[in-house]
Amino acid sequence: MKGVIACAAYGNGRRLADLPFEADGVPVPSGAEFIWIGLHEPEPAALATLQRQFDLHPLAVEDAERAHQRPKVDTYGDSLFVVLRTVRLVGGAPEYGETHIFVGKGYVISVRHGASSSYADVRSRLERNPRMLKQGEAAVLHAIVDFVTDNFFPVIDGIQAELIDIETHVLDETLDRPTIERLYHLRRQLLGMRGTVLPLLEVSNRLNRLESPLMLPEIRPYFADVHDHVQRVAEAITGLREGASAAFEAEILLANARQNDVVRQLAAWAAILAVPTAIAGIYGMNFDVMPELRWVYGYPVVLGGIVAVCGFLYWRFRRSGWL
Repeated sequence: MKGVIACAAYGNGRRLADLPFEADGVPVPSGAEFIWIGLHEPEPAALATLQRQFDLHPLAVEDAERAHQRPKVDTYGDSLFVVLRTVRLVGGAPEYGETHIFVGKGYVISVRHGASSSYADVRSRLERNPRMLKQGEAAVLHAIVDFVTDNFFPVIDGIQAELIDIETHVLDETLDRPTIERLYHLRRQLLGMRGTVLPLLEVSNRLNRLESPLMLPEIRPYFADVHDHVQRVAEAITGLREGASAAFEAEILLANARQNDVVRQLAAWAAILAVPTAIAGIYGMNFDVMPELRWVYGYPVVLGGIVAVCGFLYWRFRRSGWL
């Protein structure tokens, strides 16, 4: 059936058999403790089949069909419905998807939507750890949540590397328009990641404290560890947002400072040039009777005065740091 990626039975900490996904459901072999079904954007008929076989709650099935849900943990009797937001780098930019997980006695159903890495590695890694796999359905839930959380770190590392590269040039040179636009997009990306991680923090905290027959005492420390990982992700995002804001504000302050330096230089040169302009304007008024007009030393005296005054002003402006 379309959208079915993997379907296998597990028991005593090992994989027993691959199972076919048939129109009337999944045949469960004897000796199987639970089955794990992996779906990727399945057709409604597949979810309807699983709903009938495992008595999935209609509201949870409706959420899994529509996607675009907020991360959450819903309990329906002894079964759980967990919604996670996933992230992965696509073309250097983070893209988001969703994973919906149905967990109950005897089954785990994971439904992926949008940008989400395959859980084949999660499955194979868990199958190589029989001691963990013996913890049953909760072990699969933990493995998926842990994998989703760990996928945030490469995205964070990529953003951090770009931010460090931008920060090293903030104090050295004026940032060009493409770099400023990139800094703005980094802030937007961090804002989007924050909106994804904060609900995930609530989910991990809820799973860490959840009272359910599925949560064996041996598995609880692992969910506490996942909660610590999510907190690290949230703290890293907060730190990067503060770093991006600081770089953005530093660029604005430095741009203002550079603009002020240019304004001071222009003002200083304008003051210096005002001296010969004023004197030339006075002697250019075309009056017949003016002092010094016919004085033999008038021109060198006026020219020397202009040079002296301009030189004095230049010295004063240089001393004050305006030039």
